[in-house]
Amino acid sequence: MQKYATKINNIGPEVEAFLDEKMLILFGDNAPAELAEFCLTINVNEVEGEIVAGDTLQLGENTYTITAVGDAVKQNLAALGHITLKFDGSTSAELPGTLYLEDSELSAVEVGSEIKIYS
Repeated sequence: MQKYATKINNIGPEVEAFLDEKMLILFGDNAPAELAEFCLTINVNEVEGEIVAGDTLQLGENTYTITAVGDAVKQNLAALGHITLKFDGSTSAELPGTLYLEDSELSAVEVGSEIKIYS
């Protein structure tokens, strides 16, 4: 079941600074300018159901298993499009606005790429 879908509208010029830390920051089109340069700007869409560990995140052509979900992920994603994706394999959510995914190298993302979450 698909729980969330959006697409990347813009890639801030400083996004690559976080790739070495295995992090991507998502923010809706209403991101403040000073933050937008560090973010993947996305469409803000509703989240259907609960996002839980074991679900799958699709980023462009790549898929990743969700390992932990911060308490504020669903609310922040639906209201602002603003969460952090951390690809470190953590099984407990340290930060409320972070979605933790399997430990993985990140591939380059492109404008127009889709982001989907499904069970």
